[in-house]
Amino acid sequence: MVAGRFRKEPPFFFGRLNPPAPSATLSRAHQGRKPESPGGESMKNESKPSAHRAYWHANLRLVAFCLALWFVSSYVFGILLVDTLNGIRLGGFKLGFWFAQQGSIYVFVALIFFYACRMNRLDRKFDVDED
Repeated sequence: MVAGRFRKEPPFFFGRLNPPAPSATLSRAHQGRKPESPGGESMKNESKPSAHRAYWHANLRLVAFCLALWFVSSYVFGILLVDTLNGIRLGGFKLGFWFAQQGSIYVFVALIFFYACRMNRLDRKFDVDED
């Protein structure tokens, strides 16, 4: 076994090939082209770091919003405000009990669909959708 064999950088990084180092042997016709993805399509947004930053920022805002909503529905409504919410009945059960037992799960499932729809819209907006 070669000692330095496992110190090399892996050929794939999050599903994409690492770009090769620039080579002096490339023809002048190939030097000005945009890099290509493994599928052969040119990567449209690779030359726009501000677009990537805006996309990532919008993605993080969406994730933070979903996590905050889930935190409120599961922890705040199910644990902290349970006594206050128990004065309200929902389907014969106290609302605080319902949030602690089932409500946060329903909110979580709804958030999954909400996140998927919003991410599809965000992908289309930044032209990184799969369609």
